Amino acid sequence: MSLESLINLFVVLFVVIDPVGLAPIFGALTRGGSTTYRRRMAVKAVLLAAGILFLFAFTGDWLLQALGISVSSFKIAGGLLLFLVAIDMVFARQSGLRSTTVREQEEARFKEDISVFPLAFPLLAGPGALTTVLLLVGETRGDTGAFWSLLGVLAFVLLLAFIALMLAGRLMVLLGETGANVVDRLLGVILSALAVQFVIEGINTALTAA
Repeated sequence: MSLESLINLFVVLFVVIDPVGLAPIFGALTRGGSTTYRRRMAVKAVLLAAGILFLFAFTGDWLLQALGISVSSFKIAGGLLLFLVAIDMVFARQSGLRSTTVREQEEARFKEDISVFPLAFPLLAGPGALTTVLLLVGETRGDTGAFWSLLGVLAFVLLLAFIALMLAGRLMVLLGETGANVVDRLLGVILSALAVQFVIEGINTALTAA
């Protein structure tokens, strides 16, 4: 796999998982907790999210075939879903696609262990991330080297997410709410272009097959 392809994979996964955007949410959910507690929640959440995402990476292709869903159809549907995620990012809106709802945040405040919900799901391994992994796995079909490169990039992005969670306080001091929103908006524009590309590729594949 070329360096350009690796960079493209990294950008897509980094934008969708959005470690920078997760930092302030994690900081709010663990406010008042000790450093040990925050580290434990971050480790468990990232490991659980990794398990979910890697499971989808290994079984996603089989799942699509079992359901009778073509890759082109999933590209179109996945591209549209990612475009909605991109809109949320550009307009700095919070929705169930890439964050917790207000009621979910309220529920999380009364839970001692927030690693599974809402950190692992839906914050780290949410619908957008799962869709992206399935789309990218479809792109690497028949290329073992590209598949393992994808898993390596995914693991690296999850490592960055863990670092962002552990540095949540410092990141918020450095960026502030406005700075975090600016970064989110820039990443959202990139994601929107990638989402449109998925839709175009899906339509082209479907028309060619027809």
